[in-house]
Amino acid sequence: MSMKQSGSGNKSRGIGAQPTSSVTAAAVAAAGNATSTNQELASYFECPVCFDYALPPIMQCQSGHIVCQNCRLKLSMCPTCRGPLGNIRNLAMDKVAATVNFPCKYANNGCQTTLLHTDKPDHEETCEYRPYCCPCPGASCKWQGGLEQVMPHLMSSHKSITTLQGEDIVFLATDINLPGAVDWVMMQSCFGQNFMLVLEKQEKMEGQHMFYAIVQLIGTRKQAENFAYRLELNGHRRRLTWEATPRSIHDGVQSAISASDCLVFDTNIAQLFADHGNLGINVTISMC
Repeated sequence: MSMKQSGSGNKSRGIGAQPTSSVTAAAVAAAGNATSTNQELASYFECPVCFDYALPPIMQCQSGHIVCQNCRLKLSMCPTCRGPLGNIRNLAMDKVAATVNFPCKYANNGCQTTLLHTDKPDHEETCEYRPYCCPCPGASCKWQGGLEQVMPHLMSSHKSITTLQGEDIVFLATDINLPGAVDWVMMQSCFGQNFMLVLEKQEKMEGQHMFYAIVQLIGTRKQAENFAYRLELNGHRRRLTWEATPRSIHDGVQSAISASDCLVFDTNIAQLFADHGNLGINVTISMC
């Protein structure tokens, strides 16, 4: 008789009511309380392991405790009660989460934006407060840090990069006939800002090469909008010019290359303007 009751209880749990933890009950109660603050509601979703937020789809253990999706993948038991994690959806917390504005994951870096969980991924992908990667092209340097740390990093870890002063300079790329993919990098300092000039050669089909030249601001996207740059190739009664707004280093060189949002030319064009294998690019930066 007892075995039948136990089976009936398990069946009822699988089909109907879910086990509810005190946190879930408190969150549901707070959501229905007009005096509850958004910050208080968000606190009920904190993961007990990493203290990030557990966002929908929210899964719970058999006792109703929740954990974020990233930590759940690494756990074999509930960190709160040590019971099996199971595969139970916490629909009540899902429903409450849809009404809560959660802080950006970069709040500790200074971002004050709060938004619905459905909008968080898109915002955080482009958040100005997310860590900056090393702006040097290529994947060899894995450094990340705040904007104010970028220049000290470049000066200490990439000492071979030359810096020229002034808003009108010549970026000289030497030995452009080197085989394979090659990057040339130079810094330009003007208007109290630092700009990174990049010329990248990529190898395409059948041994063909393409060149991509771009200017990046060591700054935010908003700061970049205050400037314009012009790249110009001159030689043999020919001129090739590109004008655009600098990209923030948050966007990176590859995003500009993928969109062809830079000066693009092939090997034949490069040879028209090269002098003994060296290519000079006139770079002019102005304020808008």
